[in-house]
Amino acid sequence: MALCFSPVGDAFRFRARMFPGLINSTSIDWFHAWPEDALIGVAQKFLEPITIIPDEELKNKIAEHMAFVHISIGEANNLFRIQQRRNNYTTPTSFLELIKFYLKLLESKTTRINDQIERLS
Repeated sequence: MALCFSPVGDAFRFRARMFPGLINSTSIDWFHAWPEDALIGVAQKFLEPITIIPDEELKNKIAEHMAFVHISIGEANNLFRIQQRRNNYTTPTSFLELIKFYLKLLESKTTRINDQIERLS
């Protein structure tokens, strides 16, 4: 049986106190940050079907930038922990949300531009 818990917030700590059997006699796998090439690969996979950006080199640059942003947020989290003595977590889900937000924003702006072009024609 596998259970997955996020360390974000108080829920994990609360469950560990309420149900110590979850922690005792179990093995815990701590997942580490994704490497840069994995982040780039995931971003490229999500950007692949987009027809608005026909240039593959541009798609690759966007994917590299998304990976850079995610990694730099992780570095900023470390500085925040040192300065404020509080944790802020960035997870793979955060990266996927970044990609989804970009795709949604791209679609919204493209629709807006196309609507304005149609009104001018």
